[in-house]
Amino acid sequence: MPIITLTSDWGAKDHYIGAVKGTIISQMPEATIIDISHDIAPFNIKEAAFIVRNSYKYFPEGTVHIIGVNTEESDKHSHIALKINGQYFVGCDNGLFTLIFDTSPDIIVELNIVHDSDYFTFSSRDRFVKVAVHLAMGKNIEELGTIRDSLTEMLLFRPVIEQDVIKGMVIYIDNYENVITNITRPLFEKVRNGRSFKIVFRGEELKRIFESYSEVPEGEVVALFGSNDHLEIVINNGNASGLLGLNIDDPVRMEFG
Repeated sequence: MPIITLTSDWGAKDHYIGAVKGTIISQMPEATIIDISHDIAPFNIKEAAFIVRNSYKYFPEGTVHIIGVNTEESDKHSHIALKINGQYFVGCDNGLFTLIFDTSPDIIVELNIVHDSDYFTFSSRDRFVKVAVHLAMGKNIEELGTIRDSLTEMLLFRPVIEQDVIKGMVIYIDNYENVITNITRPLFEKVRNGRSFKIVFRGEELKRIFESYSEVPEGEVVALFGSNDHLEIVINNGNASGLLGLNIDDPVRMEFG
């Protein structure tokens, strides 16, 4: 059962999703098409990377992921296909992929497959689909172009560790306005080393990490590690980002006593 996923900033209003899905089915009627998200903020490759990073691991080997965010090709940012952990990814090499993976892909190919139209504004339909179908059929990725040694890098701010402090930041706000930081549980446990701690942001302090949202009364602030092992700041049945004034890139500190 060939699986092709779609992640994009197209939204649900326009024709883009339908056009891409129709093109896939026309070329591969037996394909199963999975929508990961089409609500990425326009051109926001950091947001796209976070969502794909936390989704793709749950798909079986052989899955092909089309990432249709900021796909315009240029001299600096070429279109590529890559293989890692038995799965395939197709998109633009604009730094996106280095935000998704912690290790290097098994193989990277710069595409030389021609577009299926004379327009170059809709690469997901006119180029990426053809590549995805090729890969979903089990054909060799090396037939798609020229092998590359590396990806274009985009470096995110990583937590800064001092003796008694982890300096992190907000990296994602989900649909519930839960605030997700770049501080992970393994990092917290390593630096904590049994010490007391407090989480500091916007003049607020939290001194406990809970296991679930419902452990505090409705409307109260909760800190917990989510299913992706990232520290979250949440309001039980509330909108943490809006009510606490926390936005992307805002600092969040963990101080140890």
